[in-house]
Amino acid sequence: MELEGLLAYLVSLAIMASIYAVFCLGLNIQWGYTGLFNIGIAGFFCLGAYTSALITTSMPRGVYAHYVRQLFGLGLPFPFGLIGAALICGLVAFLIGIPTLRLREDYLAIATIGIAETFRLVFNNEGWLANGPRGLMGLPQPLQGVMPSEYYNYFYLAVVFCVMWAVYLAIERAIRSPWGRVLKAIREDEISAAMSGKDVFLFKMQSLVLGSMIMGIGGALYAHYTRAISPDVFTPLYGTFIIWVMLMAGGSGNNRGAILGAFLIWGIWTGTKFLTDLLPYTMKARAPYIRFLIVGILLELILIYRPQGILGEEKRVSRFLEEG
Repeated sequence: MELEGLLAYLVSLAIMASIYAVFCLGLNIQWGYTGLFNIGIAGFFCLGAYTSALITTSMPRGVYAHYVRQLFGLGLPFPFGLIGAALICGLVAFLIGIPTLRLREDYLAIATIGIAETFRLVFNNEGWLANGPRGLMGLPQPLQGVMPSEYYNYFYLAVVFCVMWAVYLAIERAIRSPWGRVLKAIREDEISAAMSGKDVFLFKMQSLVLGSMIMGIGGALYAHYTRAISPDVFTPLYGTFIIWVMLMAGGSGNNRGAILGAFLIWGIWTGTKFLTDLLPYTMKARAPYIRFLIVGILLELILIYRPQGILGEEKRVSRFLEEG
């Protein structure tokens, strides 16, 4: 029984770490390869989760469901939820990028953090949209009812891992192409890239949109795993800060580092839960803040002693250099 409990815990940890790895891969395109300072990941997390939930459910469930005017309610299969989440997040990123990408990078940071909080407040206050602060419950899962419930998490882990791996391979192929080398040139020296005839604004927009679409997919995967979402889930801590820590820890500009950082930091984050459980009863209320402190100290140590991350950026920019 203890072995089954341990396996269930490890599978749950792997699912969440894989989902966060998808977010890290999206952020890595924007920051690691292009230098776009997006600190509104929680907004695309939220938008992707709610979009997929609204596409795949026929009606919000619960006591207050009759108060809700369903916006989508299409009841479509799981893959359509992923596609819809990616498309909506890409559209929003495009609209954000139009007024901000021609300005200094800090304007993008201001815009993304503002839009992230706006999404959360809209879903929290507009009850007609998605049940308001009560959120959505009973979200469908792929092959729900077909797979035995006691083994379903193993199946969902395979689904999440396949999505993560497909995203990883697609980014690896793209980033080693001429397109990817332009992104790195923009990150290193935007003016030189422009003087070489590259449309800097266009490439920045492509990076922002593609990374945000991947984040939307991550949000959809999270929604269908937890089967219940509410606005208070998509806070800056869980939706932005911890993802930045993961990418910095694993190695910005390295997709394998992004995945490694997600697994490492999520393992530390969940592991500290057991440490705080050992605290005296009088300190139990402070346990969450102690966990925040531990992760914050870890980030400080990384920035001081290993600023490039565990793996660091790869120096090779094209597979043809070694094959030739």
